Amino acid sequence: MRDIRIKPNIRNLTDEVSFPVRRAGEPVSQHPLRVDESGYVSGAHRGHTKKRPKCHLDVRPQTAKMSDTIEEKIKNYRTAPFDARFPNTNQTRNCFQNYLDFHRCNKALSAKDQDVAPCDWYKRVYKSLCPMSWVSKWDDQIENGSFPGKI
Repeated sequence: MRDIRIKPNIRNLTDEVSFPVRRAGEPVSQHPLRVDESGYVSGAHRGHTKKRPKCHLDVRPQTAKMSDTIEEKIKNYRTAPFDARFPNTNQTRNCFQNYLDFHRCNKALSAKDQDVAPCDWYKRVYKSLCPMSWVSKWDDQIENGSFPGKI
């Protein structure tokens, strides 16, 4: 088949161990390995059946639903794009500005009885940039009427 790269569960995880797997009809160059459903690797040579340390290799079959949802999440995953107004590493102002813009957009479009879907872009950006503790604090301040920004 192919070489399987396994990272043993040890303190130094930077080293990868490669075990060649024999294809049908090929001569055996090394002892074949068995991987059980719990993730343990054991060698089949000289009656060796002692289990080796658990490895970071998931050999259990993945269901189609699980892979579909992961692929779908990766496809839809987006982070905040570059904004020339905030070129520095510190993105605090960018976070706060997008939070304000989301609420201003929501307020303006709601007042005109229009769809507020365009405002979701600002929400996606501030959720990507802002710590959730800040967002919940700001939401509480808006409810209490003590929010410092102009919405």
